Amino acid sequence: MGSKKKIAQLLIAISAGLLLAIVGYPVHAQEAAKTGRPAAGFNIPQSETPWSWDVVAMDDAVPTKAYATPKQARKILVLCKAAGFVHSSIPLAAATIKELGDRTRAWSTTITYDPAEITVQNLQQYDLVFLDSTTGEFLDDPNNEELTTDRRQALLNFIRSGKGLAGVHAAVDSYHTSPSISGRGRGAEAAKGAPAVPPDPAKRRAAMAAAESFVPTGTWPDYNKMIGGFFKWHWSYPQVVTVKIDDTKSPLTQMFHGREFVIHDETYTMAQDSYSLKNVHELTSIDYSKMSQEDKDKEPAASRRTDGDYGLSWIRREGKGRVFIEVLGHDEHMYEMPVYLEHLLAGTQYALGDLPADDAPTEQ
Repeated sequence: MGSKKKIAQLLIAISAGLLLAIVGYPVHAQEAAKTGRPAAGFNIPQSETPWSWDVVAMDDAVPTKAYATPKQARKILVLCKAAGFVHSSIPLAAATIKELGDRTRAWSTTITYDPAEITVQNLQQYDLVFLDSTTGEFLDDPNNEELTTDRRQALLNFIRSGKGLAGVHAAVDSYHTSPSISGRGRGAEAAKGAPAVPPDPAKRRAAMAAAESFVPTGTWPDYNKMIGGFFKWHWSYPQVVTVKIDDTKSPLTQMFHGREFVIHDETYTMAQDSYSLKNVHELTSIDYSKMSQEDKDKEPAASRRTDGDYGLSWIRREGKGRVFIEVLGHDEHMYEMPVYLEHLLAGTQYALGDLPADDAPTEQ
């Protein structure tokens, strides 16, 4: 990012902080950021503009050198459509992918919130689709089954033909059934076998109890397998977890230098029958042995994994194509962490086909 652009963003952020001070709010970067960040929730319009404080912090953390020289000019389409829960970090994640490409010259970026961009013709110009916390049935048109089928097949064919797919955080929170504990559901998929919750407090408590025993199922098997698994439950932000480096020899994990580290984020877990080391090459995961019993017990017993394997990032082959998934990235502060951004850079370059890596399933 040019110095003039960065200075302009900083001035905007400072102006916002001064405005908050005038109206009586504390002048604190984190408080200002929370106040100015895009909204998050169900059934809300999606903001396409990240908060300026977060952009400045991200810009300072972005690496300047690619892990591999691109074999040719690369183009990425970042899809930000959330059909279920809308994460406030979506605009920042999109800006991050663009800045990573611009700064390292590893790719150019187009950002869209419109799933209509996923067509056979339009995808011909791209090398990779990046799913930015897409949730629910993000490709589907509920009023047009034929269009839905065409979009789904276009994405599958794009990857399987030799192109790339990468995704962050809620890319795995798509195309599966989900419990409803809010009375509104978790998007279109909530209607498919998930318990509904009425506003009455007693009935709401009963429905929440039912949600604890709910076991999700996939609703688009090809996508569920391609992405590597689907969401079932998460430790809420700011849960502290220890990140274990599962493949210390991979070029996609060299930035960690083989050392575990501690983060706090909203940490997703995958349904056991959807996520398997026989289907993915695991890069990082939660060091479950270092989690307290109290935190382990937060996971609903009905869907608790029995293998203690909670993958955080992985890669896999899909036909002739490549897939990279990073589960972390719920909160904006993740995009201020240089090592996290380096992992995103390396993983995306792998999915583009520019950074070779062992992608055989961890378990044969």
